[in-house]
Amino acid sequence: MTTETSGSGDISRTLELLWGTGDRPSRGPKPGLTLDRIVTAAVEIADAEGLAAVSMRRLSTELGTGTMTLYRYVPGKAELLDLMLDRVGGQPPATKEPEADWRAAIDALARGYLTLYREHPWLLKVNQARTVLGPSALRGLEHALMGLQDMGLTDPELISVIIATQSFVMGIARMEIETIEAAKATGRSDEDFWEGQRPFLERAMASGEYPRMAGLAEDTFSRDFDHFAFGLRRLVDGLEVLVRDRTSSPAGATGDASSPAAATGDASSLAGATGRTSSPARATGGTSSPARATGGTSSPAGD
Repeated sequence: MTTETSGSGDISRTLELLWGTGDRPSRGPKPGLTLDRIVTAAVEIADAEGLAAVSMRRLSTELGTGTMTLYRYVPGKAELLDLMLDRVGGQPPATKEPEADWRAAIDALARGYLTLYREHPWLLKVNQARTVLGPSALRGLEHALMGLQDMGLTDPELISVIIATQSFVMGIARMEIETIEAAKATGRSDEDFWEGQRPFLERAMASGEYPRMAGLAEDTFSRDFDHFAFGLRRLVDGLEVLVRDRTSSPAGATGDASSPAAATGDASSLAGATGRTSSPARATGGTSSPARATGGTSSPAGD
């Protein structure tokens, strides 16, 4: 469930701030206060307490300045959110050099995304269908495209590869983070929650109405199974078939779109490929119960 929407403020003003083309405050600001400090403080608050805790009043307290002073730097929370997204989404990759091949590039991209969501879980609360594209977001997309350029796919297909990778990781990250949030919100551990359902599930399995589920192996919902690694490997395997087919049959490299507009996509497509986003350790989303089969989640076995 999203709670905020990117691109909902003054787009022109946000772009000026992102690209450094706007006028700087000329009177009244507290010495040493900068836009960079404001955005950094906002990200730190969101990381620690969630996006709802970020407000101009809270920021003024953290920075030791008046609330009205902040408005000389940024128009409001909507524009601030876009600056925060560009800041975290454009965090530099471990290496600025493209990976050795596209397989390694997708692996690095996926792990980068998962790390990003783990470090900034509030990102999953933001509807980024309309991402305001700043320099950091574009650098992230440039790096991703450079790593995929040897796939031999069309430009729209490359964007789709990035979107598919990000969407897969987002699902894993959401499952993991929502499990943690549920335990915090209810004060009840994940293990205790599922253990409380055991008697009912055992009777259901013994009823004969669910023969396939009753026959599942004991380790089906083990936390030791790495769903992130498994899913990522299958994603790469599937793309490998396409790349192999393309390289062996050049005439087949047609794609569904040929215009430059199609290659770049509309706002939502491009946003999906950039850093609504941009950036694990062993991610599992592993389960300890039939949660995965019924839409629930379990605690992460990673961190």
